[in-house]
Amino acid sequence: MKPIIIIDYGMANLRSVQKAFEKVGTAAEISADPQRVAEADRVVLPGVGAFRDAIAMLRKSGFVEPIKAHIQSNRPFLGICLGLQLLFTRSYEEGVWEGLNIFPGEIVRFDAQPGLKIPHMGWNQLRIRKPAPIFRDLPSEPSVYFVHGYYVKPSDPTIIAAETDYPTPFTSAIWRDNVMATQFHPEKSQAVGLAMLRNFSAM
Repeated sequence: MKPIIIIDYGMANLRSVQKAFEKVGTAAEISADPQRVAEADRVVLPGVGAFRDAIAMLRKSGFVEPIKAHIQSNRPFLGICLGLQLLFTRSYEEGVWEGLNIFPGEIVRFDAQPGLKIPHMGWNQLRIRKPAPIFRDLPSEPSVYFVHGYYVKPSDPTIIAAETDYPTPFTSAIWRDNVMATQFHPEKSQAVGLAMLRNFSAM
């Protein structure tokens, strides 16, 4: 089986994702080569930092078309954190920035409320709404690790796989066909996160 390809576009702690896959016995290769994405069976798009910088780096590095082609060919795809947000139409993070538009929807900031810390950081529960393949054999409300000040509002609610309250519900994972993406970090979510990565590896 080919290794999972983790896209290196300069916007993530890629080694932590790679190590998490290795921990569940899956070969994972960090690559800055768009051709490796084009050839891959399974692809992971991680990301931390600003949306504006990330989408610019994806375009500059030549990853946009290989990512879209991979998804359209029905091969497994996993987005993590910013890698979820980049899949949508646009972000309102310090401006207005166009995303990959694979799914219609927008990225917005949490509303300031008394006592609510932004960014949302730390452990919180998922409320699983759809049995995405990465959730196989998990409890219905597992705890996972988040670090983000913005969240996605999908135009199509049927792609929402999980929600989390902070303090009102927001989309914390999506799933449609071969595409899964999480706002949280599976690689930082201990046994639950490793189980998700193992499930993705088995696709």
